[in-house]
Amino acid sequence: MLLAGLLGGGAVLGGQYLLDSEGQDSPAGGSTGGGIELNAPENATAISAAADAAAPSVVTLAVAGGEGAGSGSGIILDDEGHVLTNTHVVTLGGAEADPEIQVRLSDGRVTSAEVVGTDPLSDLAVIRLADAEDLVPAELGSSADLNVGDQTIAIGAPLNLDGTVTTGIVSTLDRTIQVASAAVDTEDGADPDGLFDDDAEAPPGQPEQPGDPRDPEGDGYEFFFPGTNPTAQPISLNVIQTDAAINQGNSGGALVDSEGQVIGVNVAIATSGGGMFGSEGAGSIGVGFAIPIDYASRVAEDLIEHGEASHGLLGVNVYQASTDPEVNERNIEAFQTEDGQPVPVAGFSVGGLVTGVAEGSPADEAGIQDGDIIQAVEGRRIEDAHNLTAIIREYREGDTVTLSVVRDGEPTEVDVTLTSM
Repeated sequence: MLLAGLLGGGAVLGGQYLLDSEGQDSPAGGSTGGGIELNAPENATAISAAADAAAPSVVTLAVAGGEGAGSGSGIILDDEGHVLTNTHVVTLGGAEADPEIQVRLSDGRVTSAEVVGTDPLSDLAVIRLADAEDLVPAELGSSADLNVGDQTIAIGAPLNLDGTVTTGIVSTLDRTIQVASAAVDTEDGADPDGLFDDDAEAPPGQPEQPGDPRDPEGDGYEFFFPGTNPTAQPISLNVIQTDAAINQGNSGGALVDSEGQVIGVNVAIATSGGGMFGSEGAGSIGVGFAIPIDYASRVAEDLIEHGEASHGLLGVNVYQASTDPEVNERNIEAFQTEDGQPVPVAGFSVGGLVTGVAEGSPADEAGIQDGDIIQAVEGRRIEDAHNLTAIIREYREGDTVTLSVVRDGEPTEVDVTLTSM
C-alpha cells in the first residue's frame, strides 16, 4: 500500500467540480447545507450531542485564485472572527499567494475572509472573517490527554458536502508523516520565507533537515499537496492517526472528542491508489491524520499575534541510528565526506544518530557530539531524523527541552535551549 495524497483542501488547479447532494457535478463551493440537525434530541447519542456542540464552530472555505479554485474546512477560534485552517487550503497547495476566500458558516451565512498568517512548517493558517457577528468559537480540548482508543469525530466538508460527521477512534499518537511544503512558489522556487535550505547535501554542521536525498531507504510518508511542485522540500509533522473517515475537503476541519472539544485539525489521509485525490482509489481507507490541537493552537496564537509562527531549531544533522556501532561509525564518516554514501540501517532505527553539529548552535552549546544517539525529547520517543525534526519544531524559540541521549553506549540527559529557524 502506498501512502499518498494530502487532503489538499479539495484544491485542483484549473478549477474543480464536486458532487452535490444529488450526486450531480457542481462547481466548488456550490453545495447547500448547514449544521447538524437533531430531529429527536431526547434520543440523541453521545456522538450526536458532541457533533451538535462542535458543528457550529466548523466552517466551509471556498478558495479561488488565478491558478484555480478549491475548498476546505476551518475552525472558529474566537469572537473576532479568527478561523484556523491549513496553509495548503488557503494557498491552493502552494499555488496562490493572494487568494479570494469565501466562508460558509454552519447556519448558512456566507462571508468573505482574508489571510492573517500562514505557516508552511506546520501546514497551519489563520484567516479572519469579514462578518464576525454571532459566531460560536470552538471549545478546545487537550491532545496531551488523549489515549489510543478514545472516541474521535471528524467534522468538515469532504467533497464539499459541508456539515458531514464521521466517527472513529484514536488509532495512534505521535505518528510522524512527511508532506510537501505548501509555501507559495516564488521565482526562485517554493520557499519565500527562507524556511528551507535548498542545499540538501550541505557540509557537516548544517541544521537538521527533514531528510536527505542520499537516504537509500527513502524513509517517511510521502504526501504531496495538489498543485505543489513535487520537488518542494518536505516537512515533517507529528499527528494523531484516526480511523474516522476523512476525505478531500476535510482539510482544516475539526477532529473532536466525545465531549465535542476540538482535539485536532484534519490534514491528510493515506490512500491505496498511489495517486492524489481525484485519482482512482484515492478515497478514505480508514487511515487519517490530524495535527494535535495543543500544537495547532500554539501556532494559531503566534499567527494572530505576530503574523508568523516560531519554531525551535536544534542545529544538528541526524540519520537513522543502528544497533550496530560499526554501521553508525560508517554513516557518520559518510555524511562528513562530500561524496560519501550512508549504509542502509537493517531492521529498525533506534533513534536519531547525530552526524554533524552546527558550530554555535543550541546543540553545540549544550555539548551534543557527533555519534550521539538522541532517543527522546521531553520523554517522547525518537525513531529517526523526521521524528526528531517534527518534535523540535513544535517548540518555540527560547524553550528548553531535555534530550535523552546515548553516548558511547551510556545513557545521559542533556538540556538544550532552542533557537529559532
